[in-house]
Amino acid sequence: MPHKVSLSVNLKGLTLKNPLISASGTFGFAEDFQRINTFKNEDIGAITLKSISLKPRMGNPPPRIVETPSGMLNSIGLENPGVALFKEKHVVKLKKYDTVFFGNIVGSTIDEYAKVAREFNDIDAVSALEVNISCPNVKEGGIAFGTDPKQSYKVISGVRKNTDKLIIAKLTPNVTDIVKIAEACIDAGADMVSLINTVNAMAIDINTRRPVLFNNKGGLSGPSIKPIAIYLVNCVYNYIKENKLDIPIIGMGGILTYEDALEFMIAGASAVSIGTGSFYDPFIYKRLSKKMTEYLRSKNIYDINEIVGSVEMNKH
Repeated sequence: MPHKVSLSVNLKGLTLKNPLISASGTFGFAEDFQRINTFKNEDIGAITLKSISLKPRMGNPPPRIVETPSGMLNSIGLENPGVALFKEKHVVKLKKYDTVFFGNIVGSTIDEYAKVAREFNDIDAVSALEVNISCPNVKEGGIAFGTDPKQSYKVISGVRKNTDKLIIAKLTPNVTDIVKIAEACIDAGADMVSLINTVNAMAIDINTRRPVLFNNKGGLSGPSIKPIAIYLVNCVYNYIKENKLDIPIIGMGGILTYEDALEFMIAGASAVSIGTGSFYDPFIYKRLSKKMTEYLRSKNIYDINEIVGSVEMNKH
């Protein structure tokens, strides 16, 4: 009888069935994919809900999504109903899904982040808060916080004082040194870090000579950013390892295949988040979990945690 392969991961005391997590914004509030039977089994480890702000946001006018070679640009602008309406209409529906939920919170000021975190504190269905300090799609707030260590520290610190839930700091790649941002967030009380968020980018219509997106720029996601993400995950992992910190990393950026997911974990991620890939294939979680199990068994590895951070650098 073959050994049972375990895909289960533990993130600061929070157990997930497997390391596959949906990225914020791709599953809405889970209702968008309720017709797909993917939450009642071992296919998905956790669902990250769409970003929530203190007050409702209309988001950016269209066009706000454009396909690019090996990826897509989006400039949604954090459209959401606001935390009060979210609690009133959506929270009760989360209880019917047999999975773990992460909230995702945003704000235009440090005080707004803190207030939204406080509102989430009594939502039992949400196990952790991903703090989006790095969204490039709004004119105020996110991008300034996520690119400055001091501002990142202040945001995470403000959230920490207003919630008992696990905090995941979501990091932007649009910085000179992502390790300094990670360090500031960890010092401020983040329990985990997730990276990378989208890369600042632009597409131009050669006929109109104007940007395709109404907001001019957007966030690039998909396979084209995967090598960047792998490198930055490994940089942050090395910092965490060198300083003997207990800070799990959730890696993301262009995951379409089981090889992609494993590559992130070998680089140092304890779990991985899938965004653009779920648009290509809503059943991607089932496909990847099956293939990851087969890979581990073929290598005589029976616990997926054994591969985390197992990359061996070439010697010069």
